Amino acid sequence: MTAAPVTVGPQTSVAQVARAMRDRGLGAALVTDGDRLCGLVTDRDLAVRPVSRGVDTEETTVAGACGDDLVTMAPDDDLDHVVRLAVERDPEPALGVCATRHRGPVGQWLQKEDDAS
Repeated sequence: MTAAPVTVGPQTSVAQVARAMRDRGLGAALVTDGDRLCGLVTDRDLAVRPVSRGVDTEETTVAGACGDDLVTMAPDDDLDHVVRLAVERDPEPALGVCATRHRGPVGQWLQKEDDAS
């Protein structure tokens, strides 16, 4: 999982989120409202939803671009269970969440594990 994921509020502009993801080299950002996880927005979400519609990305918020049908799991969940959930949800991301701290998209962590092999 990503050590320190990008988190943004639902009213953050699409352009701001895209820049934050670019600057950190990430393909996804967590959308949070205070301590509550609201959704996940990916680079694909940004391209397919607001950008392809030609909207003003500085004025459009991430609330309409993020996915909110999330599957969450704890960091100590069995790896086989986590992989099974990630595969079943593909291409929808699953999230690893630690009690009160959001850890990041599992898909990125699984990719890093594959790259290390």
